[in-house]
Amino acid sequence: MSEDDAEGMTYAEAGVDIDASEAATAALVDAVADVGNTTDYAGLVPMGEQYLALATDGVGTKLLVAEALEDYSTVGIDCIAMNVNDLAAAGVEPAAFVDYLAVDEPSEELTAQVGEGLAAGAEEAGMALVGGETAVMPEVVKGFDLAGTVAGLADEDDLLPGEAEAGDALVGFASSGIHSNGLTLARQAATKGEGSYHDDYPYDGYDTVGEALLEPTRIYTYLLPSLHDLDIHAAAHVTGGGWTNLARMGDYAYDVTDPLPAQDVFAFVAERGDVSEEEMHRTFNMGTGFVVACPEDEADDLIATTDGERIGTVREGDGVEIRGLTL
Repeated sequence: MSEDDAEGMTYAEAGVDIDASEAATAALVDAVADVGNTTDYAGLVPMGEQYLALATDGVGTKLLVAEALEDYSTVGIDCIAMNVNDLAAAGVEPAAFVDYLAVDEPSEELTAQVGEGLAAGAEEAGMALVGGETAVMPEVVKGFDLAGTVAGLADEDDLLPGEAEAGDALVGFASSGIHSNGLTLARQAATKGEGSYHDDYPYDGYDTVGEALLEPTRIYTYLLPSLHDLDIHAAAHVTGGGWTNLARMGDYAYDVTDPLPAQDVFAFVAERGDVSEEEMHRTFNMGTGFVVACPEDEADDLIATTDGERIGTVREGDGVEIRGLTL
């Protein structure tokens, strides 16, 4: 790493220490370890011959960009996506979703736009939006917060084993941009110095920087039929922690020899924030939002039935090798 990289902006300095966050999460998991069954992406409850799967997540500080632009129309999609994509990584079809919206003061415009996004996301994910809760808490919340919980049902045969194998192919699926993680770092980069969300976006595709940051998270539930039809070993939803999420598929080395291209928004964040390539890949999806590990002889069939592309292989060892980096 160069001296300039060492002095660049980091996620921890922006306010989110990934290592501390993972340690805190591990402490919580340890405290409830005997309560129920969990996978890396969903909690599972046996229901006769099926499993009830549950996952919960929120939109995070992307909400601050929406608030600054007074555009809340897409954050509901993000809320849906961050939840159903976790279920998809476990092999579970989402069935129903409930949301929790906390505000400091009631706003019909905000709630209507959030609701439109939630409805659009639920329709794309192919599940029911069965209600939720709106809480007015001026002493607890500044602005608003949005989170939700998804429930799904799966036969045991539909659940992915969750463990890659040495020799597996890695198949990647493009992201739509930053999705809903790493926004604390992206926001600070975008507003560094005299920067503003309303600044002209220096690349094609968006008018302003804020619009690029608000691009909603892609939903990957459309992959489930192919994941169920083929011999898929494991999948990773590339969220907080960036490419280190591949380690959730098991203690192996993941050689990403042909990564999908990263969208221009990542180049913008790296340049404006002087963020090192390693920090970018430890924080963001860098163009790939979902990764599947499967036997080599299944990879072509997966690619033929989806929009996935072969991006690398799994081997004995540890760490993630991508773009000359070792994570």
